[in-house]
Amino acid sequence: MEIFQTLLLLIILVAVTRVKKSSQHTSKAPSIIIDSCGLIDGRIIELANAGFIPSKLIIPGFVIRELQSLADLADPQRRERGRFGLDVAKQLQAREHPEVIIDESDTRDGMEVDNQLVELAKKMNAGLYTTDYNLNKVADLHNITVLNVNELSLALRPVGIPGEKKTITIVQKGNTGKQGVGYLEDGTMVVVEGAATLRGKSVAILVTKIHQTLAGKMLFAELEDKNLAKPKPVVRSSK
Repeated sequence: MEIFQTLLLLIILVAVTRVKKSSQHTSKAPSIIIDSCGLIDGRIIELANAGFIPSKLIIPGFVIRELQSLADLADPQRRERGRFGLDVAKQLQAREHPEVIIDESDTRDGMEVDNQLVELAKKMNAGLYTTDYNLNKVADLHNITVLNVNELSLALRPVGIPGEKKTITIVQKGNTGKQGVGYLEDGTMVVVEGAATLRGKSVAILVTKIHQTLAGKMLFAELEDKNLAKPKPVVRSSK
């Protein structure tokens, strides 16, 4: 009987230990690996200030060396990009949050930087912070979480809502004979019904529909003053 009770206690102890370890694993804060493009972009600082970066940010040593190589180039533009990326890394290191780690644990000489980033992310079960379109696609193929500030910017870009009034300048004709096209300050395309003849003019519009495309959002609208779309009568002089 005592042996049975002892075995039962051991089974309970093992089960509790496993649950505790599992709980610790699931509550572990996520890590993000940042590449040179993400550092050169610089917006990581604003995101960190706003608290949108996980608690651990990893800068691989080979990324630092890539930035150093850029900073040593004769080309002034590329040299400035490298120096700026190094400055951003230094600013991140000086912060209390997120924790910044320079990782030298998995350096593979001869392997392309993008491949090293993907392998390191898989090994650490971490996400990637980048603005590199091609790296983004490769990471997606490997089921790696990618934080792309460009996509975030597009997603948060302000647009109109149906019924909202706006003022735009018509810059060209649309796909149909009656449509005119203009753009909001953030670059969003607006197709205005009946504005084909108003090229170069600033007009008040009412948003009627929002359409999501691969390139972003596009608005459809109509003129607030419908009379602008009416053809002007032709005045013929009498002789």
